[in-house]
Amino acid sequence: MRRLTKKKALNLVKELDAFPKVPESYVESTASGGTVSLIAFTFMAALAFLEFFVYRDTWMKYEYEVDKDFTSKLRINVDITVAMKCQYIGADVLDLAETMVASDGLEYEPVNFELSPQQRLWQLTLLHIQERLRLEHSLQDVLFKSAIKIAPPSSIKNEDSPAPLNACRIHGHLYVNKVAGNFHITVGKSIPHPRGHAHLAALVSHDSFNFSHRINHLSFGEMIPGIISTLDGTEKVSPESNHMFQYFITIVPTKLNTYKIAADTHQYSVTERERVINHALGSHGVSGIFMKYDISSLMIRVTEQHMPLWQFLVRLCGIIGGIFSTTGMLHGVVGFLVDVICCRLQMGIYRNLKDTSLAVQENSETSALMENQQQH
Repeated sequence: MRRLTKKKALNLVKELDAFPKVPESYVESTASGGTVSLIAFTFMAALAFLEFFVYRDTWMKYEYEVDKDFTSKLRINVDITVAMKCQYIGADVLDLAETMVASDGLEYEPVNFELSPQQRLWQLTLLHIQERLRLEHSLQDVLFKSAIKIAPPSSIKNEDSPAPLNACRIHGHLYVNKVAGNFHITVGKSIPHPRGHAHLAALVSHDSFNFSHRINHLSFGEMIPGIISTLDGTEKVSPESNHMFQYFITIVPTKLNTYKIAADTHQYSVTERERVINHALGSHGVSGIFMKYDISSLMIRVTEQHMPLWQFLVRLCGIIGGIFSTTGMLHGVVGFLVDVICCRLQMGIYRNLKDTSLAVQENSETSALMENQQQH
C-alpha cells in the first residue's frame, strides 16, 4: 500500500514537470544552430562582463533635511597668504551677535608671496579642477568617492633665501557659533572694544598696504583630505594699496557617508565683490579681505550606495535568459523563412522543368504530325 502511494506521488510529480527532457534520438544538431549558439554565448559573456563593472560601481545619493543642530560650534579652516608683513595685519571673526571670537588657533608665518614652480603647478591644477567642477557638477561625486590623496606643497620659510619675506601666511582653524558672521583680515592687530572690536590701523603706513592675497584653502567643518573647496586656489592681485575684497559665502551643512569615510563637513557657494577705497570719489570703507558667511537651515546627507548582490544576480539571470530566448526565437524564425524560401525555389524549379517537358512533348508531337502529312 505504501509502495502504491509513493508511486502515485512520484507520477504526480512527474506530471508537474515543466522542463520535460527530449530524447537525444529526437534532437538534431545543425551548423546554423551551432553558429547562433556561439553568437549568443559571446553576447552573454560580454554583457555579463559589463554588468559586473556596473555592479562594482557606486553612486551618491543626496537627501535634504532640516538641520536641527544649532548648539554645536562651526569650525573654520583657514590658509591664506597676504602680500603684507605679519606685523601689519590681523585676522579675527565677529559674528552676528557682535561676539568677537579669539583667533588663538591662527598662526602667522612670514613667507614669500611668489610661488615656487612646484607650488605654482599645484595652484594651476586647483584652478583647472575648479573650472571643470563649474561645468560638470557630477565631478563632485568623484571627489566625494575617491578624492585626490596628495596634499598641496606648503609654503616653506627659508631663512637663508636672499629674497625678502614680503608676505604673511595665516593658517589654522577657529571655532565659532553657528550664526552668521564676518571673518576678516585687515590692517593692524585687533583689540577688544565695548562695541565689538577695533584694529590698530593708525600705526601702519598707507604705503605698506597691499591686500593682494591667495586662498590656499578655506573650508568649514571637519577637514577631509582630498575635498576641494570652492575658493581653494583663488588668487587676487591688487594694483592699488587701498582695496577691499569681499566674499559673500552661504554655508550648507553636509553629512558625508562613503565606504571610506564618514564625516560632518560643509559645502558653500560664494559671490565675490571688490572695489578700490577712495574717499574723495565717494568709495568709502576699510581696506582688507572680508568673508561674510551665513549658514543655511537645510542640511544635505550624501550617502554612497552600491547595487545589492541579489539585484546583480537578477539582472544577470535576465541577461542570460533574455539572450537565450531571443536567439532561440530568431533562429526558429530564420529557419522557417529559409524553409519557405527553399520550398518556393524547389516549386519554381519543378514548374520550370514541367513547363520544359511539356514544351518538348508538344514539339515532338508537332514534328510527328508534320512528318505524317508529308508522307500522305
